Amino acid sequence: MKKQYLSAIALASLSASCVYGQTAGRSGGALPLVTVTGNPNVASDLIAPAEAYSGAGLLLRSRSTLGETLDGTPGVSSSYFGPNASRPIIRGLDGDRVRILQNSGASVDASGMSNDHAVPSDPIAMERVEVLRGPGALMYGGSAVGGVVNVIDNRIPQERLFDAKGGVSGKLNLDASSGNGERSGAALLETGTDRFALHADVFSRNAGDVSVPIALACSKTGAPTVANAICNSGASSRGGAWGGALFWGQSRLGASVSSHRSDYGTVAEDGVTIGMRSDRSALEWDVDHLGGWVQSLKLRVSHSDYQHTEYDAGEPGTTFKNSGNDMRLVMRHANLGAWQGVLGLQGESARFSADGEEAFAPYSRTTQTAVFAFEELPLSWGRLSLGARLESVQVDSDGNPQMARFVPASRSFSPRSLAAGALWNAAPRWQITSNLAYSERAPKDYELFADGPHLATHAYEVGLPDATLESSTNWDLGAKWKRGANSFTISAFVNQFAHYLSLEATGQLRGDQELPEYVYTQVTARFTGLEAGGKLRLLDACHTVDLELRSDWVRAINTSTGSALPRIAPLRVGASLLWGAGPWSARLDANHSAAQTEVPVGQTASQAYTLVNASLSYRQQAGTAELLWFARADNLGDVLAYSPTSVLTQTVPGRAPLPGRSLKVGLQIAF
Repeated sequence: MKKQYLSAIALASLSASCVYGQTAGRSGGALPLVTVTGNPNVASDLIAPAEAYSGAGLLLRSRSTLGETLDGTPGVSSSYFGPNASRPIIRGLDGDRVRILQNSGASVDASGMSNDHAVPSDPIAMERVEVLRGPGALMYGGSAVGGVVNVIDNRIPQERLFDAKGGVSGKLNLDASSGNGERSGAALLETGTDRFALHADVFSRNAGDVSVPIALACSKTGAPTVANAICNSGASSRGGAWGGALFWGQSRLGASVSSHRSDYGTVAEDGVTIGMRSDRSALEWDVDHLGGWVQSLKLRVSHSDYQHTEYDAGEPGTTFKNSGNDMRLVMRHANLGAWQGVLGLQGESARFSADGEEAFAPYSRTTQTAVFAFEELPLSWGRLSLGARLESVQVDSDGNPQMARFVPASRSFSPRSLAAGALWNAAPRWQITSNLAYSERAPKDYELFADGPHLATHAYEVGLPDATLESSTNWDLGAKWKRGANSFTISAFVNQFAHYLSLEATGQLRGDQELPEYVYTQVTARFTGLEAGGKLRLLDACHTVDLELRSDWVRAINTSTGSALPRIAPLRVGASLLWGAGPWSARLDANHSAAQTEVPVGQTASQAYTLVNASLSYRQQAGTAELLWFARADNLGDVLAYSPTSVLTQTVPGRAPLPGRSLKVGLQIAF
């Protein structure tokens, strides 16, 4: 897109008449923060750092994966294994140290153990995404030491949607992108009365190889030998769900069944693709206003079956399976004096298996149970919070009937976690927050029992069977200021780990492919960082113009050796201009990532880059339906950039840059 053309559009938009008047939708699609994941007491202000996206705000930032959708949120980066597989990284912590939830229940998959394993959740089907950073995630387990990402889809309706006469509502999303030829769509339909609600949705996404600003070689059959595209980065995904809920008195009972299918290239290898499927069923039961010491009960139960098969030139290779159950019961109790809070019980079980040449971990079974409490004390100057969690975790290796190197073994752990927080209303527009938490995490099955080639990380990985609990002490301090449309937040944190499980190189070669050997080793580690963001109203007349600023920085050190830990995001700064007038809104983003030179010995430093994105949207009323037309241009400068948080930057240098220039257009119809 030519600079002159963009300038003309911007000038024409800014000179538009005030005839549209003042409307609530003119702020560029951003919605108020409605975070419930870390807020069991429904307080208006959260002590823990949090962020939420929904509505047009989520639609306009949505990418093909959960990690890329949330990338750029202060404190959040992406593991980026190409355009088809990425998990969120929170405050430098990734993998199973970040808890991904689905409607507050466990999301069972294999994405935590390998970067090329996709999260079975497509952003096109999401209603809202909530991100909770730091120690406020204690209620969700020691594995949430980095934070929690809760994906909410309303497949089990949470409240009455219509009155006694009944009704029908729905939503249709259609969009297309130029950078990878993507065509995607989603449809949602809900109906019911004040006694029941029904929900159904379907989605589909198809995309080709992602265009990039550099010519890359490709040996995949049927593909050009050299092209400005990431070889083997195409994907096809589809899925859907149905669900419903019954309402009577102060009670709700609901259930849902959902399915997700995805076929995608791994990008690390030209001829390897993955066929993934995930099926999930869930049950929810709520009872409110009980009137006694137990004021309300919330029960969440789910079962998930996950499987993906890796194909080499179309021939099936290694198959990974993971099936699990999750139960979570939360009880709100009557006030104990001025204290208000919840008590909870959680249980999880999972069975994992891997069959094939790349089975680097054995068959395993993991069961865990936990009890937790979260209490808050409102005070004249603010609030205090206290939390505690006790867990029992059993991890069993069942070996592998095809591989003698895996032998049966068993480990049990008793993690415990404690947290305290405070919010001080320091001045009419100022709040000061602080959180202190001690968390313990039980090692995962692959961290204990791995012994095999892991091609995604280009390593022969070896577990640590006698690993102990990974413990950490996390402290953060934050300040918030708000005056009308203007706001500012800043937070600093220190996370000190004892027995941190780090995958360390031994300098040896292992296996038939002579891969570098990496062994899980427990070390001491320290993560320190800073996050800041703000919004300033520059113009508030018939048009609004806002300036948003954001920045984050993380430094992670293996204090046992003094070396840097891998895949840590460097200093990042960003700025956005938001313009709104009536049904029109526009946004211009500039995001700069500094060079990351603090990397482990032998790894490649990443170069600095700046990406510029823009979006334009228009709301239109058509009878009872609302139409939202939108266009988004990514990487306007077609800048060549490599992610410092991606393992691909180290294992296959130059092979998987970030996507180049792309234009996405779409329409959302809501009725």
